[in-house]
Amino acid sequence: MVWSADKTEVKSWNEWDTLRHVIVGKADDGHIPPPEPALDAKVPEDSDMRGQWGRRPQESIDKANELLDNFASMLQKRGVRVDRPSPFDFSLPAETPDWKTESNFGCMPPRDVLLTVGREMLEATMSYRCRWFEYLCYRPLLQQYYNEDPKMRHEAAPKPRLTDADYHPDYLSEKIGEAKRLEWAAEKFFVTTEEEPLFDAADVLRFGRDLVVQHGFTTNLKGIDWLKRHFPEHRVHTVNFPGDPYPIHIDATFTPIRPGLILNNPHRRLPQDQRDMFEANGWEIVDAAQPAHNQPPPLCYSSVWLSMNVLVLDPKTVCVEKSEVYQCDQLDKLGIEVVPVDLRDAYAFGGGLHCCTADVYRDGECEDYFPTLS
Repeated sequence: MVWSADKTEVKSWNEWDTLRHVIVGKADDGHIPPPEPALDAKVPEDSDMRGQWGRRPQESIDKANELLDNFASMLQKRGVRVDRPSPFDFSLPAETPDWKTESNFGCMPPRDVLLTVGREMLEATMSYRCRWFEYLCYRPLLQQYYNEDPKMRHEAAPKPRLTDADYHPDYLSEKIGEAKRLEWAAEKFFVTTEEEPLFDAADVLRFGRDLVVQHGFTTNLKGIDWLKRHFPEHRVHTVNFPGDPYPIHIDATFTPIRPGLILNNPHRRLPQDQRDMFEANGWEIVDAAQPAHNQPPPLCYSSVWLSMNVLVLDPKTVCVEKSEVYQCDQLDKLGIEVVPVDLRDAYAFGGGLHCCTADVYRDGECEDYFPTLS
């Protein structure tokens, strides 16, 4: 079937087939959330965000929205249909019978919340209390897609309680030290426990019949087991990256560009036993270029490795943040057309080009890119 902009259809099986329809986030009313167990473990010990919370400065919100709007406009000019979320008042407290936190987060990174696998759009559990209600920003769009596409499946993973039992108290210390964090990461000891299934959608990469999921701060083994049960026709693979003291989301660590080519963060290399699956099926795993910056922007959770957080428009065309000149140059030398996008001043609201988007439709069908596993 030929895709038509006049008809809503949900379908996306991988990270690289031609993108036709996407959700781009907004920075409206973005908040630095109050302290909570999952968040405290994520914020680097030397970060300027330690001890800060509240609404972000309006000028930073306006700048981020300008960049996101420009990005959305650029995609539209290239023929991509773009939808946007519906923000609510993120200054409101988030509260359940088990806990209360004094504000929500925002809706800049839809990739964290929504996982599109084939014709299904799945709302992730989320593992931060301040993001428990973030799915509401996308419900109007999901309802629209469901009403307009009779084959679309709208699913939601079971909402977790997120009590203190979901988090290891060892991570609540402000002075753990990077050496200890690296040791814990190598031992697969993360802030999340196995109390209940937890996963963020941005920890999942789609390779047709196979899903590759990072086990770390935001996704636990029980969450990966839930995904295995939920997608029984898929092979679900667990991966770890021992060099990362703050293992949050896979898309600044392991980035498929096209069939057969993946960028891997050289400081967080995939262990050899996990690389074997890729190499046995002809995949080349290349060290990503070094970031152009040695510090993240002010009040930003993310690492400098958002340099490799790119959005693939098709197997020959990739959007890269325009200041990341080394990543642009590397992809150019690999035969990729690079589309530079100014987004750095929006990083603080939830991440890079991959983070601030969620697929609705890509060309292509479900293929097997790892035939040796069949």
